[in-house]
Amino acid sequence: MASAKEILQMDLYALLGVEGTATEKEIKKAYRQKALTCHPDKNPDNPKAAELFHQLSQALEVLTDAAARAAYDKVRAAKKQAEERTRRLDDKRKKIKLDLEARERQAEAEVQKAEEFKISRTLEEEITRLREEGSRQLQEEQRLIREQIQREREGRLHIHSDTSEQGNRNTTPKLKLKWKCKKDDDTNGGYSEEFLQRLLQKYGDVLNVVMSSKKKGSAVVEFATVRAAELACKNESGLTGNPLKIVWLEGRPESVAATAPNHTGFSFQNSLSSERDYESLVLMRMRQAAERQRLIEQMQKEDEEEAAKT
Repeated sequence: MASAKEILQMDLYALLGVEGTATEKEIKKAYRQKALTCHPDKNPDNPKAAELFHQLSQALEVLTDAAARAAYDKVRAAKKQAEERTRRLDDKRKKIKLDLEARERQAEAEVQKAEEFKISRTLEEEITRLREEGSRQLQEEQRLIREQIQREREGRLHIHSDTSEQGNRNTTPKLKLKWKCKKDDDTNGGYSEEFLQRLLQKYGDVLNVVMSSKKKGSAVVEFATVRAAELACKNESGLTGNPLKIVWLEGRPESVAATAPNHTGFSFQNSLSSERDYESLVLMRMRQAAERQRLIEQMQKEDEEEAAKT
């Protein structure tokens, strides 16, 4: 939770794109719409999106709590009134106003400072209360956002699965990765399953990452689409000090043009699955688990064959 001073620097209503008279329902609706576009999970490489999402969350916390919103509105109204008074003064009236107030400024400054402190203190107390009690409404809204993003991802996986099954129901694109690694290197050359997952998911959905259990410096990665695998194979080099050697293992297209169809037109509404879609998704995940086990067994067999040769 930001401090009261930081919150006062922002126009929370403008941030959400609503009027000052907006209802709680309108505020929540505006929050969902804006938060979906800048959620950190959808913009992992954009720090500005994460900052905007944080500011939107602060705006929701304050504006959906009656006491905190009342305190904020009071400060906001006072600022607007002061700005309006200043705007209406022309140069001549400004000079007269400044001359007349010069003798009173010191005393009035103390009174104004005390009043501002009182108002700000009220807002700070409400923010402190929100921090201590936790914002159930914010947590609920963020939970709904996460669920929507998850449904969108699952919808994409379902579409990718259907597309893949039309061509070959038993084969998904897989790449084999190799890198230099000494036997006594506990860091595995700087590569781990989690690191490879993060490294490659920028090209598309990664279904499985299987590290060799017997031989360091080797892994198999399964992608949801041929396009994602092609991009990774063509563009990824890994760590500068220990580059990756990437080759196709399975599912390589016959030509560069044979890629998965473009789904840029996929909308959030299409991701809301029916019961039939959900059942298909469950079956797909079962196939993924079986495929992961097969990859593990295949890698173990290859490691044993290489060990026998040496």
